[in-house]
Amino acid sequence: MIEPSHYIARTVRELKPSGIRKFFDLAASMEGVISLGVGEPDFVTPWSVREASILSLEQGFTSYTANAGLLELREEIGYYLQGKTKVSYNPKEEILVTVGASQALDIALRAIVNPGDEVIVIEPSFVSYSSLISLAGGVPVSVQTSGEMEFKLQPAELEKAITEKTKAIILCSPSNPTGTVLEHEELEKIAEIIEKHDLLVISDEIYAELTYDHEYTSFVSINGMAERTILVSGFSKGFAMTGWRLGYIAAHKEFLSEMLKIHQYSMMCAPTMAQYAAIEAMKNGREDVLYMKKKYKQRRNLVVSALNEMNLDCHLPGGAFYVFPSIQKTNLSSEEFAEKLLMEEKVAVVPGNVFGESGEGFIRCSYASSLEQLQEALKRMQRFVEKQI
Repeated sequence: MIEPSHYIARTVRELKPSGIRKFFDLAASMEGVISLGVGEPDFVTPWSVREASILSLEQGFTSYTANAGLLELREEIGYYLQGKTKVSYNPKEEILVTVGASQALDIALRAIVNPGDEVIVIEPSFVSYSSLISLAGGVPVSVQTSGEMEFKLQPAELEKAITEKTKAIILCSPSNPTGTVLEHEELEKIAEIIEKHDLLVISDEIYAELTYDHEYTSFVSINGMAERTILVSGFSKGFAMTGWRLGYIAAHKEFLSEMLKIHQYSMMCAPTMAQYAAIEAMKNGREDVLYMKKKYKQRRNLVVSALNEMNLDCHLPGGAFYVFPSIQKTNLSSEEFAEKLLMEEKVAVVPGNVFGESGEGFIRCSYASSLEQLQEALKRMQRFVEKQI
């Protein structure tokens, strides 16, 4: 009889399971729960996009594509990025279609990280970043942000975290979990530090379509940063295509050729029918995205106003579909608040501490739910908070 744990890699054994999934699974086992936990649009993928995938199946397009993805899709991504970022990427050499933005992050890190290299993560941060860095053999180094500064990265704090072992930094704007958006001037200050210390940037722009108050600025748009940046994005959030598992990377051809090797051996190619769907999304999906964005903004305004009225201090996030209110006035920890709220009022939220140390004292709520569900969830939350404060 073998002991399996003896054979499991230490790095994997030491990984913590996703804190988001813990609460999602618990909520799924209970009746009558309104979940504001998982970051997934409540909109169905637009019909024309679904129809394009169905047509590809009917026409028998069920074989592998090129490892890098259908050239037509890469060309459409290139047109999109040119318009969005003003940076031109060669679709044949500088764009790679991946199985979701998560795989894109994984292979980007594996392509650049040597054992012991440090990669800076801005916290609160998406739960995958630190784990993916560790799996690549690197060392995640956290830089804390604060609610008082609306969770915006302060250049001085970034500079203090850089050592001779620092290889790269992961930026996410708009941010998961805080919804914070870094504006052009703020990105310029970060870029100065990146260039000064000769670092790379992995720019997670999966929420780029969902900014509400200002025009979006991609980090690659900052002067001199395109060659230093691996841009990661996808179709899940803006196009309501989470289950299609389709993302992409845009980067200098020498970076991309190395990432393509990892992709070839680990994944072969992204699903063919999803790629045909994405072509349609890129060509004709803009109006659907704008409609969803309009609805998210309305929901954001409703939720932020309601949270502040119930004494859960909450800044107005500039993008994504999350709010990150403080629950410190309740004198409960993030975990205690989330557990009690779920058990007493059947509303599922994510405790802020799963996103890093600076997330303690906060919770993440997704407003990618129907207006009716949000209104009911807010009523329940207000009832719960009134008992605590």
